[in-house]
Amino acid sequence: MAVIGAGVVGLAVARAFARQGHETLLLEAAATFGTETSSRNSEVIHAGIYYPPGSLKAQTCVAGRDLLYEFCDRYGIPHRRCGKLIVATSEAQLARLSGLQEAARANGVQLEPLSRAQALALEPQLACAAALHSPLTGIIDSHAYMLALLGQAQSHGATLVCESRVMRMRLERNAVLIAVNGQEPTLRAAMLVNCAGLRAPEVARLMEGFPPEHIPTPYFAKGSYFALTGRSPFQRLIYPLPGPDGLGVHLTLDLAGRARFGPDVQWVEQCDYAVDPRRAERFYAGIRAFWPQLAPGALQPAYAGIRPKIAGPLEAAADFRIDGPQTHGVAGVVHLFGIESPGLTASLALAEHVLQVATASG
Repeated sequence: MAVIGAGVVGLAVARAFARQGHETLLLEAAATFGTETSSRNSEVIHAGIYYPPGSLKAQTCVAGRDLLYEFCDRYGIPHRRCGKLIVATSEAQLARLSGLQEAARANGVQLEPLSRAQALALEPQLACAAALHSPLTGIIDSHAYMLALLGQAQSHGATLVCESRVMRMRLERNAVLIAVNGQEPTLRAAMLVNCAGLRAPEVARLMEGFPPEHIPTPYFAKGSYFALTGRSPFQRLIYPLPGPDGLGVHLTLDLAGRARFGPDVQWVEQCDYAVDPRRAERFYAGIRAFWPQLAPGALQPAYAGIRPKIAGPLEAAADFRIDGPQTHGVAGVVHLFGIESPGLTASLALAEHVLQVATASG
């Protein structure tokens, strides 16, 4: 079987199939694994708070969170269960904060309500009217995690081939023929899983004979991050209430305790990872709502990532899509579309789900 895309989800999928005894080939267009969405995010282990109850995002985030913590403990992956505070910065936001607590409870996630005094006892420089404490939120070394996934996949016989861009695919009876790097279709796979992330719809369109009505339109939401030049004043992650386009500009920490802020949302036509320093002005306003002491000039451009969306800026957020033969009618093919946040947290659960979809299709 073949997996296209060696991001964190592709690596987890390859590991899952290899552990089941499948001869697994992992094709990656870049020079190494995990160079796009998987390495350009907040490196947060999400608790499963924000997603509609019963959605694939909610189910795989909650299940994946527990699997990921277990994986990290078992294999020595650097991580920290630091927790996070979700803050209401004014009395007017208290109802929304309470609503978020109820939504989290529907997903099986318990959040601890904190008064202003209780929140400030934990984080003295925080400005808020009230907060919710999420003890299950954490941070992870995403590269170490991906390296461990790759090592386990390879130890069970999987092969990673980088600089191998899929150019064309042809459906045959009980197989998919794959052309790589401009060659004629020479690779034959009884099962193909498209984990190409940002390029998953594009890869699906390369499959001759695949029904186009089952391929979503891709949208790219760029998110820039800015790093704090001084020492972080917080020991936990700090999140504002979510907005229509995402979770808002929040404070995250790396495993060394350094603080960074982001991501914002900028809808773009092409993937461009340059950070415009002028976007910092919007960051200052948002951050000072919960940290008024932020000094002028304290933010420096860090990096940017692109979210692989399958719903546009005026549409409701889309759920993860794992489309197997039961959905599109093409035997031996599974496409993963719209695998944005919480994809890293959900990766092990997503891999199990893909394995079930593929197995159910025979």
